[in-house]
Amino acid sequence: MEKFTTLTTTAIPLPIENIDTDQIIPARFLKATDKKGFGDNVFRDWRYDAEGNLNEEFPLNAPQYATAQILVAGDNFGCGSSREHAAWAIAGYGLKVVISSFFADIFKGNALNNGLLPIQVTPDFLNQLLTCVQENPKTKITVDLENQIVEYIGIYNEQIQKGKESFDIDPYKKVCLINGYDDIDFLVSKKETIEAFEKERMVF
Repeated sequence: MEKFTTLTTTAIPLPIENIDTDQIIPARFLKATDKKGFGDNVFRDWRYDAEGNLNEEFPLNAPQYATAQILVAGDNFGCGSSREHAAWAIAGYGLKVVISSFFADIFKGNALNNGLLPIQVTPDFLNQLLTCVQENPKTKITVDLENQIVEYIGIYNEQIQKGKESFDIDPYKKVCLINGYDDIDFLVSKKETIEAFEKERMVF
């Protein structure tokens, strides 16, 4: 996985609550056995109509959000089935962070295992952030993983709008993200410590 320390980028607003994993990646696309190509079909039934034409009103298709690497979504993101493919699809699309006021536990775990950072914030902070991003697509969001802080700055109603909030993350997953480790990489990084421990316990 790529290392994650800090990120400053714009965001895609998706102010919809209870977005489940079938909406993130429909079940008909789950036949593949690796992660390649899932990003092409993220939110497939929302990004395209029944005839396969691009839905220009859907935020992910809007040109003003084309370079964004953060998704700001409504409450209870990633509910529904436990499919890991949902995290694959979001990461495969090029997003590195999802911000919401609540995440389904299984989705959160799948995201962290695949280098996608889910940031849970308070409802008030989320609403302010969504408003600012919707009104000004150039709003910049900075995520500082080391210090566990997310903040934004943008212009809304002709005034500078700012917000800052801390977030929680599992300490082990934080170490993995900062170093670009998956679970195996983490074990390999502890090889010398493990070998020394085994030698101390070795019985002749």
